[in-house]
Amino acid sequence: MNDRYDVVIAGAGPAGAQCARDLVARGYDVVVLETEAEAGFPRQSNKSTAGTFPSMMAAFGIPDDVVMQFTDSVVLESPMEHYVREQSGAVLEFADFKRFLVNDGRDDGAEYRFDARVTAPIMEGGEIVGVTYNGDEEVYGDIVIDATGPSAPLAKKLGVVDLKRENHAIGIEYEFEGIDIDRPGFADLRDAMMLRLDHEIAPGGYSWIFHTGEDTAKVGLCYIQNGSHDQYSRDDFTIDDYLSHWLETDPRFQDAERIEGKQHRGSAHIQAPGALHTDRFMAIGDTVPSLDPLWGEGINKCMQSGRAAAATADSCLKYDSVEPTAENLEVYETLWHRDVAPNAKSRLLMTQLLYLAPNDRYDRLMQDLQRLDDDTLAKANKGDPLAITRLLELEDAPLLARFAKQQLDLDLGSLLSIGR
Repeated sequence: MNDRYDVVIAGAGPAGAQCARDLVARGYDVVVLETEAEAGFPRQSNKSTAGTFPSMMAAFGIPDDVVMQFTDSVVLESPMEHYVREQSGAVLEFADFKRFLVNDGRDDGAEYRFDARVTAPIMEGGEIVGVTYNGDEEVYGDIVIDATGPSAPLAKKLGVVDLKRENHAIGIEYEFEGIDIDRPGFADLRDAMMLRLDHEIAPGGYSWIFHTGEDTAKVGLCYIQNGSHDQYSRDDFTIDDYLSHWLETDPRFQDAERIEGKQHRGSAHIQAPGALHTDRFMAIGDTVPSLDPLWGEGINKCMQSGRAAAATADSCLKYDSVEPTAENLEVYETLWHRDVAPNAKSRLLMTQLLYLAPNDRYDRLMQDLQRLDDDTLAKANKGDPLAITRLLELEDAPLLARFAKQQLDLDLGSLLSIGR
């Protein structure tokens, strides 16, 4: 078995598999190390609502046969109000989508090793030159890429990422049949992806219903253990309890039944990224926080980060005289901030502010969106300061003060931890 490659990628999720696709298309020798067994892949890592948009599918050549349902609208709900925006989308069968990425890369020459748990970097002269996996097995590459998600065994040991517990979002999702998808008194969710802001259901986060055809849908919730979670959460409730509570109290679910084997759990970090690379190394996908902070849409962000890393690797590897030093790999950070998460800081601040708002403010937000033009929310999600300002009210002064205090507390906490 070969132990030397141009690029070694840890993780066969959307970011890692897409990075491999792009690299082998350029003629490079690539190996992807994946923790899961090939039989039944993906099983443990089948963790995504898998809602996306046509732009992603067109940009990355994703076939229609991995789509469960094409959608026509995005719906935002609050406890008493809702807002509908016409927006084409697609709910993917995530397992089929991941298998497509792997098989397509394999067809072009990417090597995949399953049952391969990456544990540590192999260092020479202060630089990573390969990885160990499954205890004592080794593989070497000119460039190493960590696409393992929040576990980040390489990025953490290289000091590239610092994922904070207070920014850790956890999620749970089930697929159901028998849902009253267009129940009177609620927004019509047929051919729609719906996100709900309601601390009774998801304190410090949001819940969702993604229509997958007929009377079936993906239903789930996630939350961050932030100030709102501390304020609104129940001491005796786990994330499973919150989902059960929603299912028991929302009349749309009164005849719903879980579809056997369609249960998903996942996690991500919603925070500003630190470093993204170092000598001979890049971190992509959920290894660095790249989730869309408002819509929660992570697939496109992961795919874009994989593509940016592949383009960066190519810029070094195609020239014998160019070493993949941290300086020469800096183009990855430029591409990441341009293509993956532009205006990341302002968008993240907006989302953190949103999660602190009380339920009655969510109701007013839906009313505000109904009177504003359709582009306001899209611009705000892109970090446009003027659009964000248009969503604020004079009555938000206490909320802004609370937000400022939380940011100050987090900053002071970071300084104190450094001091220790």
